[in-house]
Formats: sequence, structure tokens, C-alpha cells
Amino acid sequence: MLAEIRIESLGAISAATAEFGRGLTVLTGETGTGKTMVVTGLHLLGGARADATRVRSGADRAVVEGRFSTTELGTDVSDRVDGILESSGAERDDDGSVIAARSVSRAGPSRAYLGGRSVPAKLLSNFTAEVLTLHGQNDQLRLMRPDEQRAALDRFADVEKPLARYRRIREQWVAARRDLADRKQRARELAQEADRLSFGINEIDAVAPQPGEDEAIVADIRRLSELDALREAAQSARVALSGALDDPTPDSVSAADGVGQAKAALESSDDAALRALAVRLGEAVAVISDVTAELGDYLSELPTDASTLESKLTRQGELRTLTRKYAADIDGVLAWAKEASERLAQLDVSEETLAVLERRVGELEAELVAAAGDVTKARSKAAKGLAKAVTAELSGLAMANALFSISVGPLAARADDSAPLKLSDGSVVHAGHDGVDAVEFGFSAHRGADVLPLTKSASGGELSRVMLALEVVLSASAAGTTMVFDEVDAGVGGRAAVQIGRRLARLARTHQVIVVTHLPQVAAYADVHLVVDSGNGRSKSSGVRRIEDDDRVAELARMLAGLGESDSGRAHARELLEAAQQERNAAD
Repeated sequence: MLAEIRIESLGAISAATAEFGRGLTVLTGETGTGKTMVVTGLHLLGGARADATRVRSGADRAVVEGRFSTTELGTDVSDRVDGILESSGAERDDDGSVIAARSVSRAGPSRAYLGGRSVPAKLLSNFTAEVLTLHGQNDQLRLMRPDEQRAALDRFADVEKPLARYRRIREQWVAARRDLADRKQRARELAQEADRLSFGINEIDAVAPQPGEDEAIVADIRRLSELDALREAAQSARVALSGALDDPTPDSVSAADGVGQAKAALESSDDAALRALAVRLGEAVAVISDVTAELGDYLSELPTDASTLESKLTRQGELRTLTRKYAADIDGVLAWAKEASERLAQLDVSEETLAVLERRVGELEAELVAAAGDVTKARSKAAKGLAKAVTAELSGLAMANALFSISVGPLAARADDSAPLKLSDGSVVHAGHDGVDAVEFGFSAHRGADVLPLTKSASGGELSRVMLALEVVLSASAAGTTMVFDEVDAGVGGRAAVQIGRRLARLARTHQVIVVTHLPQVAAYADVHLVVDSGNGRSKSSGVRRIEDDDRVAELARMLAGLGESDSGRAHARELLEAAQQERNAAD
């Protein structure tokens, strides 16, 4: 339930706060005072596109803030709302309500907030979609569109599971068809690509490079080019450290011997400082021993055959052939080979592969036909029930002889259709994201007259009542949510206006209903009456105030014929109000 809305600098409204209660709330006021700005604010909370031109002249930004109570929502809706709040990090207020807000800057982007957290407008829309149903002045026109009519039927039909299955199979079918067509159309091009990839992979496999081999071989070649100098340096260092081990002489003294003798001399002393130095010389002896051993290993690994350099240069040439063609280094060459192998596996254009793909497409097509049939059955069954219920509602809206119908037929494929699907009866339909059905609303204002498409048969006032009747029926399973109507009674008057007021009052027994109206017959049924009016002074700003008793009678009189100050107008308004309230009390 929407408990409160606060609006700043939006259109004609400078600053206004409106509190809403349960039941039916109406907003009235003179033309141009900004009644629809309240609904515009709710649309902004619903994630609608932010229009900077809506920001009030002289202000930098417009702000809309709504406080929502979720205690009256059904279990499923409440669970979804809790999930949205948890995923966004939003928090409830102290009283358990949720505060949603939207700001629209004149110069910059808009901002959305939920439970004290900045969130994307889409997430704010997900929240408000669970608690608000908005009907603006353009919804009647949208109801003319085939996709809107199908969506309305799907709200009534038990179609969620079969439609989800259909969409899943369709996605696989479309992908398989696209793959098969691509392979057939590009067979020569793909074959040439496969040959090129195979040649490259075979060339790399023949050389069999190892990771990092190109860098390692450069170091080997540099070493082999300086072999004599390297051997002499290593040998000289080894002799200096450990003496001429192959031909020792009594006079030769190695570094190891000298350090060892120094260490022994220091260890024989009783002086602590000298013995500490002996420990450090012991470490030096260990280092000299390790280096001597490593120098021996180094000398033993140095090649003695001059042909080794030639073989290394030959190998380097093979590796450079690969790096010139496929990548900057051998690691890149190996990565190219891996990617080429994976791509080659996808480029199989053999007859066997095409046959397998064709069988897969056929299997998926059969599954898709069956899934589409389940969706059609669910819609066809629901269409009868929805049409009957809406017709009954129209009877209660002063259209006792009206007839509402819903037809569900095949959505014929076009000549250049991107997703043609052949059904079991041989017909070819378009397999769209929402199924293969064309849904069309039909309407006749009088029994016996031909039922024509709604787009051709309903006047503006009739269309308003059809939309209201449809919403009443579709809202039966959404008790607890808030429904907002912006001049749904446009083009209606007289007895039909009274019936709309009654229907909205009845709908308000299970929903919070907020209506922007210009009809006193509708306003008389309200539990809460709010007036949007211009303030005094030059600012020409509008505010929202709640009216009761005599003020409400005066407003209804103004709405009747601009007779707010006349005794006759007030008498008529009081009579209208008392009749509506008596009827409401009797219904309760």
C-alpha cells in the first residue's frame, strides 16, 4: 500500500505531500493544477524515463519520494519484495515501511533510491512493479496493440510454465538452425579456413616447440659462442677456490685452505670476539664449498663438441619460422595452435556433421511444436474465461448489451520470416519469443451487432470502460496491491460515470485504489478525497490537501458544473455524495 508521497519541484507542484489510506482515494482539481503530476511521480518511482523538462522552472532538480507499506501483500509478492530489498541492501524504516525515491536533475542524470540505498532505476522498477499497477491516460491506446492484448491474456492464463519451456526450446532451436544454415552457406569459406588452420597446426606439431624454448635457446647460443672463455673463467675460479684438484702441489694454497686455516686459528683462541669471527668464517667455508661444487657441475655440462652450436642455431631457425607466421614468441605460437584446434573442431563441414545437425534441428522443431501447442491450449482456454468475465464487468458499467471476445489464432509467418515453424496441421507460423499465437480482442457495444476488433469498434468512453473491466478481472489475484488510474473515466459521463464509481469502489475493497478524475460521480464514492489546487501569489505552484464535509461538497459542486458557490450546486453535490456513501455502506 502507498502510505505517502512527497513531491518537490515537479511540473506545477513546488512542494506537496499527500497521505493515502486504504480503499478508494480520488484526486481532483482544476485543469492545469498538476493532478497528473502525482501520477507522473508514481511513474518515476516505477522506473519510467526521467524527463528533465518536468523539473519546475527555477529549480535544479525534481524529487519524488514514496513510502510503501508491504504488510498487506500476499505471501508470494511479499517474498519477492523481500528478495529485492535484500539483493539491493535496502533497509526498511523503523515502522517496517519501505521508502523509494527518484530525483530528476535538470542538467545531469536521474538517481533512484530504495530503502536508503542508491540503486539502478531498473531495480526500483522491479520493486514498484510488485506493489503498484499504474494506468495512465495512454493505456487505452496501448490496449489497442496486439502485444498488449496478448500480455493481458497471459496475466489471466496459467501460461507461465509452458511459456518458459517454449522459450527454452526455441532458444536452442534458433541456435541450431542458425548453425546449420551458416555451415551450409559458408561451406567453401569454412573449408578453406579449415585447411589453413590444419596446415598451421601440422607445421607447429612438426617443430614441436616447448613453452619458453625460444628464450632458452638464445641463452644457450650465447653460451656456446663464448665456450672457451666461459670454460677458462669457470676453471680459474674453481682452482682459486679449491686448488688444482687434478694436479695438487705442496706449495699451492686454495681459498678454501686459507679460510680453513684462518678459521682454525681463531677457534683456538679463548677470546669471544675472535671465536665469533671464526663462526662467520665457517659460513664462508660453506659458501666456498657450494660454489666450488656448482662450478664443477657447470664445467661438466659445457659441451665439448662444436657441432652443438650448429644444432642450436638450426633449432632457432625452425622456431623463428613459427614466430614469423603465428605469433611474436613461442608461447604465443602454442596459444594460437590451441585456439586453432578449438576453432577447427567447430568447422566440421562434412556430410556426416551436417546430417547430425539436421537431425538435431528436426528434433528441436518437434519439441517446439509441442511446446507451442501447450501455450496455445492454455491461452485458448483462458480466453473464454477472460472474455466472459470482462463481458460481465461491462454489464456492471452501464453496458449491459456489450460483448467482449478474445480470439487466439496462429501468427502467420512472413515470406522472409526469420523463424518459420511448421505445425502439425501443415501451417507455417512465426515462432516468436512469446509463442506462435496472434491474440485479438473483439468488442460489440450491442448484442446482435458484429463483433469487430477492439481497434475498430470501441469509442473513447467505451474503451475506458473496457480497460477498467479488464483490470478489475485481472486484479482478482493481486489483492493488497495499489492500483492507480489516471482519468480512466475520460470520455464518460452520466449513468456510465456512476457505474465506474461503483466499480472502483468495489475494487477498493481488496485493493488500495488511487484515481485522478474529473467526474463528480466517481469522486463521490471515495474514502479519501484529495484536491490539487494552485496556491496564492505569483508562484502559481500547486499543493495537495485533503478535504472533508463542506469542502468536499463544494468541490463536487464545482466539478458538476462550476457551481461551487451556488446553493443549488451544493445541494446537488450533497445529494450525490450521500447517495454514494449510502450505497457503499449497504455494500459493506
